[in-house]
Amino acid sequence: MVRVAFRRFLGNDPATMSSKETPADSFIRFLETAMPEGLAQSVRQNMRAAASSAFEKMELVSREELDVQQRVLLRSREKLEALEKQVAELEQQLLKK
Repeated sequence: MVRVAFRRFLGNDPATMSSKETPADSFIRFLETAMPEGLAQSVRQNMRAAASSAFEKMELVSREELDVQQRVLLRSREKLEALEKQVAELEQQLLKK
């Protein structure tokens, strides 16, 4: 059960994480899943406040922003490879002259 909750916390289960869910909310949901049912509500609230504070200090990005940046990086790599190939071809042309 904890393993499934942790997988969800890591974002491997998109069906359980809304786009507006903060990292703190996801982390608290993970911890609540791993906690015994009888844990007091005040402890959960204190954990939420502490986790929110810690995550704010980390300046984390959303999953959507990470996905966008990964696509940008992929396109940049493709362009770089094309330019490297073009430079190599131009160098070969210069050597032939």
